Amino acid sequence: MEPVSVVIPVYNERGALAAAAPRWRRLLEQLPDGSELVLVDDGSTDGGGAELRAIADATPGARLLAHRRNRGYGAALKTGIAAAANDLIAITDADGTYPAERIPELAAPVAAGEAAMVVAARSERHLPLLRRPAKAALKWFAEYVSGARIPDLNSGLRVFRKREVARLRRLLPDGFSFTTTLTLSLLTEDEPVLFVPIRYRARVGSSKIRPVRDTANFALLIMRIAVTFNPLRVFGPAAVLFLLAGVALLAARLVLPNPVGIATTISCFVAGVQLLAVGLLADLVNRRAP
Repeated sequence: MEPVSVVIPVYNERGALAAAAPRWRRLLEQLPDGSELVLVDDGSTDGGGAELRAIADATPGARLLAHRRNRGYGAALKTGIAAAANDLIAITDADGTYPAERIPELAAPVAAGEAAMVVAARSERHLPLLRRPAKAALKWFAEYVSGARIPDLNSGLRVFRKREVARLRRLLPDGFSFTTTLTLSLLTEDEPVLFVPIRYRARVGSSKIRPVRDTANFALLIMRIAVTFNPLRVFGPAAVLFLLAGVALLAARLVLPNPVGIATTISCFVAGVQLLAVGLLADLVNRRAP
């Protein structure tokens, strides 16, 4: 197998670094010659930057990049991927939740050309009960938009080609939505994406995810991806809904003694036609784009 660049964004994970360092060294020993570990300190303020520097200096094949301020999970990944020496990229987190030792297994299908990306899929049992309904709704919407089953929408352990990120860079955000965007973008383009079940460990420290804000951002992101890659999946059903409402209101005018006003009926028809026209135009632009 070809060498792999393992990119790990780090932000305020000082408590996890001591346990993570030996795992990273063992991982490099499992990977082919020429593989590397690219650590990206995303402006940590917990004093972990110096410890991260010591780990990088003591680990053959590792190097450290640093942001002067916190720029976000996606921004850290972009920095590390852009600086990576290899085309085969693996990403994982520094908090000890993902089994990074499985990266060689995940990388094999991508290296062989059997998949554009391999994602380590977590069981939803790791989610708090209060977050599961929102997560399930987002997953359903994402699967509807992509037309594919998605066991894990935003797993932080995955392997892909560097060129995929370069090609989609304008769409990939600087926040936690980076992995979600990458997943949806490849699936809506009908690229082969494999999902491999993993065991998800308890994290060290506290999560950086803000449930309400990030859930809303994920929903907007899925809508944006849908409009970018498959606009008719969004505008088509909405147009049909308004047109059917117009038909129902028109039928009501013929049979009911006190029908709904004609203005409401016309508005439904107009809205349906406009949404369908916008969807068709967006689809045409999407198909003509290089």
